[in-house]
Amino acid sequence: MILFQLKCEHDHEFEGWFKDGATYDAQAAGGDLSCPVCGTSNVGKALMAPRLRTTRQKEDAAEKQRQKAVAEATKTAIAEIRKQVETNCENVGTKFAEEARKIHYGETEKRGIYGEASIKETAELVDEGIDIHALPWDDKTKKN
Repeated sequence: MILFQLKCEHDHEFEGWFKDGATYDAQAAGGDLSCPVCGTSNVGKALMAPRLRTTRQKEDAAEKQRQKAVAEATKTAIAEIRKQVETNCENVGTKFAEEARKIHYGETEKRGIYGEASIKETAELVDEGIDIHALPWDDKTKKN
């Protein structure tokens, strides 16, 4: 498809889409084109600027593609981390800080756990020297 800026004998400008340049030529020669404003069939091509993609636009498009690929790879990696954690560790829910302390101080068996902790609880665990890691958790229940 090709877009031409068209102009009638009364200087009304409008756009016309054509399969190709030859299709425009055939319709113009056959008088098949008319101005949508005044109806005259004396229509020709108007001056128009070509729509060229600049280097900056190409770079911007490439950057958007790169960012999209990085976002998808990140999302995939987070999903894999979640799968591994859920498969190999115990979910202790909101008792995470309590269980992490019990494990750290030898009050219960050593095992992998995951769950929820407030910012305050997390800071306290770190201050106590308990090795924990916050993970980006893509909530399965959220709709994107």
